[in-house]
Amino acid sequence: MSSNLQSLLKEIQNLESQVESELHRVHDKVAYSVRKGKISFPREIVQFHRSFRKGLIRYLMESNFLFILSAPVIYSMFIPAFILECFCRFYQTICFPVYRIPKVNPKDYIRFDRHKLAYLNGIEKLNCDFCAYFNGSVAFAREIAARTEQYWCPIRHALAVKGAHNRYSRFSEYGDAESYRKELNRLRKELSAEIDVKK
Repeated sequence: MSSNLQSLLKEIQNLESQVESELHRVHDKVAYSVRKGKISFPREIVQFHRSFRKGLIRYLMESNFLFILSAPVIYSMFIPAFILECFCRFYQTICFPVYRIPKVNPKDYIRFDRHKLAYLNGIEKLNCDFCAYFNGSVAFAREIAARTEQYWCPIRHALAVKGAHNRYSRFSEYGDAESYRKELNRLRKELSAEIDVKK
């Protein structure tokens, strides 16, 4: 990997760290707390939030009729998301121990917490849970795929890829046979080291 690319990756990591710090700063401003995985707001904030909740009847009356008609199509995506999650759990349970790849914890990707917000009505809470599950399942699957790719084929594509996963930048350059052979074992050991770090 070139020193310029390493420098850019370091800069990206620093920016990600700054973004995380800024998110924590905003978190403190909003005044909710997280203790043992439980989220809570002060009582006065909950009451304030409730003043922004839109009742179900009003919410439905103000909704575009086509939005309501399309809702079953949207919710039907739960089925492939659920199947994807089940297959990914099965896949990593069988394969990852064989290759000493650390398993991905779905709880790190699938979070149900937005339904606890008092300013959302029942439909909005259901929508939020659907989005959390669908996006979380895809992110869970993506991380499993990324770890598999790092183990078996850590080679970048010849053409640019939009939204590449966070492991992609460590892969060998397309067409660089020497780097691929040299880096493959190192990248595999990195994955195994992630298991040892978690122990």
